[in-house]
Amino acid sequence: MAKILIADSDRQSLDDLAAFLTQSGHEVATATSDLQAREHLKESGYNLLLADLDLREAGGLQLLHAARKDNADLGVILLTAFGSVEDAVAAMQSGASDFLRKPFSNEQLQVAVDRALERPNLLQENDHLRQALDDRVRVDNLIGDDPRMQTIFKTVKAVADTRTTALVTGESGTGKTVVARALHQMSSRRNGPFIEVNCGALPETLLESELFGHTRGAFTGAHRDKPGKFEAAQNGTIFLDEIGTSSPAFQVKLLRVLQDRIIERIGDHQSIEVDVRIVLATNMDLEEAVRDGRFREDLYYRINVVAIEMPPLRQRPADIVPLARHFLGRFAAEHGKPIEDLTEEALQMLIQARWPGNVRQLENVIERAVVFGQKNVIDTTDLPATLLGEIRDTPVTPAHTTTDNESPTPLKAALGAAEKRILEQALTHCDGNRERTARVLGINRSTLFAKLRRHGVR
Repeated sequence: MAKILIADSDRQSLDDLAAFLTQSGHEVATATSDLQAREHLKESGYNLLLADLDLREAGGLQLLHAARKDNADLGVILLTAFGSVEDAVAAMQSGASDFLRKPFSNEQLQVAVDRALERPNLLQENDHLRQALDDRVRVDNLIGDDPRMQTIFKTVKAVADTRTTALVTGESGTGKTVVARALHQMSSRRNGPFIEVNCGALPETLLESELFGHTRGAFTGAHRDKPGKFEAAQNGTIFLDEIGTSSPAFQVKLLRVLQDRIIERIGDHQSIEVDVRIVLATNMDLEEAVRDGRFREDLYYRINVVAIEMPPLRQRPADIVPLARHFLGRFAAEHGKPIEDLTEEALQMLIQARWPGNVRQLENVIERAVVFGQKNVIDTTDLPATLLGEIRDTPVTPAHTTTDNESPTPLKAALGAAEKRILEQALTHCDGNRERTARVLGINRSTLFAKLRRHGVR
């Protein structure tokens, strides 16, 4: 059932259409003028508008423009008793789902209504397919113009379809899990399972049982045989996060798995062969842990075959804008919010933040802004106040220095100074190439040129 508004100045035509569509199971509202129709459209939930081209006061085409401006997914069917081919072309170019010339049969109307109601679903499906393709090209949601990220992309593509063990390092929140998933999704194992285990969240005895499984009676509470995560990951990938926290005893068992691809359940001496790709991650300095005797040297060299180090977000400011817009698009769709972009001031605030929580923190900040946002753009007021306290320290001239008795620098002026520095840094990074600079900053060339003129940057 759909919620349909019919706008027609001809009362007989209006009643006939309403009766048929109500009988077809739809919720129908009617209007005899442009003003009445616009009042109805202020209510939410309409799926379809049927409007006569000769509607009193403004006409169906004007109503179409107004309705689609507020609700881009609204289906619109235009009706007319005197329409021409030119009218039909104009209607379709303006975004109408269909154009019906009176008189038309109930069958023609039903086909047009069904087609118009199905259109948003088809568009959404196309968007999902396009997004899936974009994500695949982008190495499974890995985003970044930073040279280090580009090197990581190349490494992931090169080793994804191998059995080689990979070690992903970096601070918490830098995207180590995303890299692990990318290695899995881009391999021939993609149709197999991807099993993730946080080694730091489990005590040693439970971790061994979780990974290797156990037999009935192996310990108190083991009432039945239980296969472990390595068996569950057969023909797929197992991702061991926070491996640096594991105990020496566990490290010995893991070393055997890496060498022989064999496990034993706790309480059983029968060997089980496992065909799994192993990816490990840690935010610890394993070389230091080896020197301190907290991590086995032989295990370290075994897992350090392919090492991927994820840089912290504060070291790749050029990636903040594309990441923020990626998260914005995802969360706006998930939460059904018509938010399209972030203001320049909000973007500058994001660029200047310290991001101690890295990409994960940025993701959470954008989701919060989308959830609480009331407009079609995210502004600085939609960002958490704590972010202001995380703005990176930047050199200031004496003219910008204030004492306790002086007024602080206005936010707009401070952001403008920060924007100028970012423009200068980006130009230097791109060797003065303005087209590349615009791409790195996530803005178009005309916007870049305008900003350069405004700040006197040459």
